[in-house]
Amino acid sequence: MGERRGLSYKARRRWSLVILLIGLPAYVVVAVSLVNMLDRPSIWIELLVYIGLGILWALPFRFIFRGVGQADPDAEDPPRD
Repeated sequence: MGERRGLSYKARRRWSLVILLIGLPAYVVVAVSLVNMLDRPSIWIELLVYIGLGILWALPFRFIFRGVGQADPDAEDPPRD
């Protein structure tokens, strides 16, 4: 069997849960605090900032979330319906 690099499937699932349950709410607090420091810009600028920050948080974690919703590729038996 060839040696694989990176996190295992189970490790990626665990890290994705930690990121979604702890990291994302913390990031939301930081994003709202950042927008509040801008002295209430127009609604369109505020919307663009939130959209940009919403995309920006996920970019570093793409490799963790990739394939997490699918079946475990290292599992012995495929799941039955």
